[in-house]
Parts: sequence; structure tokens; C-alpha cells
Amino acid sequence: MHDTLHPRCPIRTTLELVGGKWRLLIIQQLRSQPRRFGDLAQAIPEISEKMLTQELRHLALHELVEKVDQTYRLTAKGNLTLPLIESMAVFGQQYQALQKQERER
Repeated sequence: MHDTLHPRCPIRTTLELVGGKWRLLIIQQLRSQPRRFGDLAQAIPEISEKMLTQELRHLALHELVEKVDQTYRLTAKGNLTLPLIESMAVFGQQYQALQKQERER
């Protein structure tokens, strides 16, 4: 169905699905509840409307997000990304803490 995905390397597949600057941030915003386009745009003010549209289309094409009644929500496949996001958040917090410790020395 989605022949753009790399068939043999799971990390590459992951990067093709959710890599880039915006996709995981969009998924994070949808993790607790469905949201309208305008709500997503407000929650991620740095993203242009054009880019948000493109990224939502990509996520929908790969069945990570679906649009229902003018709102976007995660699918079952989209929910599979949540542990990845949580792990990345933990990494970011730990990295920032180490950076802060190093600056204070």
C-alpha cells in the first residue's frame, strides 16, 4: 500500500513515518484528545498552515492520524508512536539536566 516505506530497516521506516521537525509534535498534541486544525496551529505556533496541512496529510496517508468531523485524531497505528514520544521526552529532560550541570561547573 505505502511503497515509499523502506521494507527492511525498522528504524528507517520509523524515520520515514514520523521523522522531521513537526510530525511527532503533531502526534503529541493529539495524544490526549482529537483536535481541530486551528487548535493544532495554535498549539504549535512555529508551524505554517501549509506545513501543518502537508504533515497531517502525510500522517493520514500512513494511517497514523485520521480526520473525523473536522477533527484530527490518532489511529491505533498512531497510538503506537506514544512510547517513542515518551522516551524522547525522557531523553530530552536528561540531556538538558546534564547540560545544565556542565554549565554550572
